[in-house]
Amino acid sequence: MARDRGTIEKSLRANRAWIEDRFHTEINTDVILRSFRLGGAVDALAIGMNGMADDTKIADFILRPAFGISVDGVSRSELPAFFVGHALSMLETELTDARDAIVSAIAEGRTAIFLDGAKEAILCDTRGFVSRPVGEPENEMTIMGPKEAFTENIRTNVTLLRRILKRPDFVCEFRDAGGTNGTKLVLAYLDGTVNPELLNEVKRRLDTVSTDMRLTVGRLEQLIEDYTYLPLPQMLKTERPDRAASAVLDGRIAILVEGCPQAGVLPITIGTLLMSGEDLDMRQPVGTIVQAIRMVGALLSTYLPAYFLALALHHPGQLSGEILETVVASRAMVFLPLWMEMIFLLLVFQLVREAGLRVPGSIGHAIGIIGGLLLGQAAVSANIVSTVVLIIVALTGLGNFAIPDYSAQVAAAYYRVLLCIAATLAGLLGITVAGLCATAVMCSAKSFGVPFFAPFSPVTRHAGHLLFRSRIKNRANAGDLSNTERRRA
Repeated sequence: MARDRGTIEKSLRANRAWIEDRFHTEINTDVILRSFRLGGAVDALAIGMNGMADDTKIADFILRPAFGISVDGVSRSELPAFFVGHALSMLETELTDARDAIVSAIAEGRTAIFLDGAKEAILCDTRGFVSRPVGEPENEMTIMGPKEAFTENIRTNVTLLRRILKRPDFVCEFRDAGGTNGTKLVLAYLDGTVNPELLNEVKRRLDTVSTDMRLTVGRLEQLIEDYTYLPLPQMLKTERPDRAASAVLDGRIAILVEGCPQAGVLPITIGTLLMSGEDLDMRQPVGTIVQAIRMVGALLSTYLPAYFLALALHHPGQLSGEILETVVASRAMVFLPLWMEMIFLLLVFQLVREAGLRVPGSIGHAIGIIGGLLLGQAAVSANIVSTVVLIIVALTGLGNFAIPDYSAQVAAAYYRVLLCIAATLAGLLGITVAGLCATAVMCSAKSFGVPFFAPFSPVTRHAGHLLFRSRIKNRANAGDLSNTERRRA
């Protein structure tokens, strides 16, 4: 980037030589350099990237007006501003003499115009590359909510948010993501609602990012997060514009990264990871039941395997005689120890799930179902695992799928194995100690300054709808999880 620092020359020939050297035009044939004469009197040069810039926009809104304009009596230093004000019929134009800004503009699909004798170049928004149309969410399926999902085009994603948040205080701040790739990101928030200290802290952390890797929301989270080794995510990743917009209305910040079909929402709490985007679309009694089932599923997924191991290995007296007979009979021919059998089946479950996710198309669903059935039946027939443990793992898998957030599901699988090891070593005491240690770690953790267990520890006024779906009421202020401006006022 050192050779892009500084300003352009007045000589058109010198600027053309610099562009040809910077973009390696003798190799990169998709860099188009179009020479023309402004008003038939001034030599000019337009540079665009084939496939990134729209040829029709360049021809209709740049070249055609340039041929018909009269530049008599206009000095060379005033030519760029005169051309923009009297000929260019484009909404977004910019005058600059900075080389780095010109290089970045050409690389992202805009057109740069150099005029002989002028010290400034004109940047015109002619981006017209093909992008994926707006589709339905793939990982956050909805029944009653909106069906739109983010795409890889950052401007399309901003538009999706602005279609929901039609208010002047909604700010979409474009920033450079850092590094030499020229990737852009957007900070979306409500001015006057978001906590200024939170906003400044997020900007400070983003300023420290400087990497040449391809950035996504998940990678950006790891570069700016507080706790590297905490399994639970510290930023919510969502592909639904309505969910990101709801978070922004609540005083949080949404981050959009160019080329990533997800938005990162921060700060978050444990309740954010356990709530679905359409929970509030259901009526209060039904929503309460659904949330209760989800909480039970999450607890079963996390603690059921370890609890069974603790009772079977260390506290068999707490099991009834019928259950003990069933467990002993199912393990009569199994050669693996019970704890090893449990962990083996949990790992197999994760393997089948990952295989189903990575195989393209509808084949992945078939592999997940058929693979699980065949492997389970074959493992029981071969006396590798017992039927009781197989049922425990199946219930655990169903409870794991009840957790809405994928990153939280993976974190639960990590925590589940640790609890199984603790239960094998020390029974219920081991589960209790491991559970208390994990709870203490999560209570001390923060997501960009907000305690992870809020609003329960510490208690805040905004208790949300996590445990019981409260009645929806009219409100004018955002919640106080991040100490928003309007709540403090």
